[in-house]
Amino acid sequence: MTTTSTSTSLVSTRPRLHRLADFRRLWIGDTVSQAGTAVTVLALPLVAIGPLGASPFEAGLLVMCEYLGFLLLGLPAGAWVDRMRSRRVMIVGDLGRAALLATLPLAAWLDVLTLAQLYGVGFGLSVLTAFFDIAYQSHLPQLVDGDRLVEANVALEATRTVTAAGGPGAGGALIAAVTAPVALAVDALSFLASALFLSRIRRPDPKPVRQPGARLRDEIAEGLRFVFRDRLLRALTLTAALSNLCGTIGTSMLLVLLAGELGLSPFLCGLVFTAEALGGFLGSLLTTRIAARLGEGRAMCASVAVSGVLWLLALPFFHADWRYAVACVLQGLGWTAFMTFRISSVALRQRRTPAPLLGRVTATFRFVVWGCMPLGALVGGLLGQYAGVRTALWAGALGELLAVVPLLPVVRRRRVDLDNCFQRTNT
Repeated sequence: MTTTSTSTSLVSTRPRLHRLADFRRLWIGDTVSQAGTAVTVLALPLVAIGPLGASPFEAGLLVMCEYLGFLLLGLPAGAWVDRMRSRRVMIVGDLGRAALLATLPLAAWLDVLTLAQLYGVGFGLSVLTAFFDIAYQSHLPQLVDGDRLVEANVALEATRTVTAAGGPGAGGALIAAVTAPVALAVDALSFLASALFLSRIRRPDPKPVRQPGARLRDEIAEGLRFVFRDRLLRALTLTAALSNLCGTIGTSMLLVLLAGELGLSPFLCGLVFTAEALGGFLGSLLTTRIAARLGEGRAMCASVAVSGVLWLLALPFFHADWRYAVACVLQGLGWTAFMTFRISSVALRQRRTPAPLLGRVTATFRFVVWGCMPLGALVGGLLGQYAGVRTALWAGALGELLAVVPLLPVVRRRRVDLDNCFQRTNT
């Protein structure tokens, strides 16, 4: 009884996450960066579709370039990050992204902006983001205790979606007022602010100790083996990969439909992203309750299945009238459902992975999951060009329904009861 009381007292006296100075700096830096990125999500494709007159296939190529770095460099990036100071990698990534985005308003002002430059900037952003995100997830466990990782990830996802909620809508208004290239300059400034906050983290960021004679190829292989020999991590990785592959087939064509075929204003185009962000914020707040009520495994399976159904139901309502509001609501609810899988899977991966392998495991996950996105964008662009934009959207949404399949083999006796498996692997 005394032990329980003492344990409870220790937990209750721990400072709240926002009172941890270094975590707060990481939190604020990421929030500022995400707010600017919410503008770029809308501005970059609108520059291609509007002033540069991109076709559906060309718009799909732009989305492909925005994720291509994860496919080409995802695996070695993890091994490289495990050899470097993770905070320094994040700061360099922020500064590099700021420089790349700054070239776009300059080129527009000089009237030399081309699709080729957009493709180059998109690819460069994807490379730097690959390094940043791997370092980011590797650095987080250095700032908070292991038993608070779910809490930390919930906090980060909640604020990401809060900033993303206002970003696209505000970005649409900003684009309408000052044009899309100028709006991209706002994102460049946000990356500079993020780098400033990250540079103020005081927790030591030691350079990892390399094993004598370690080779890059062997280190990459070690990360791959760890993920794909663990049936839980393998199932989570494949589920996320299918979701991203099929989701990108449709989303690569979403703005082509809204801005191109339906002729909606930048502000109205941004509303669907705002709805998604608001839904994601609500989902992040509900994640711990849903996981506690259903069990972590059952909750993740339900999360993927319900979100796929909601996104499929949204498609018939994408029209330039009152039905568009219904589509936005359904899209948002889909993200409310999906956040349980998204947050829980990240926390699980961080708990399951030894610190020396975290960068490589994160890179393996990113390589498989995000590496599917340029392929999905390419397929979406081809479908949009030759079969129609709405056909691409339907193909992607129907494919999303299959994303839950890799999780099902982990089910005992055809009941979604993964929690016993989680408990066994954590002992």
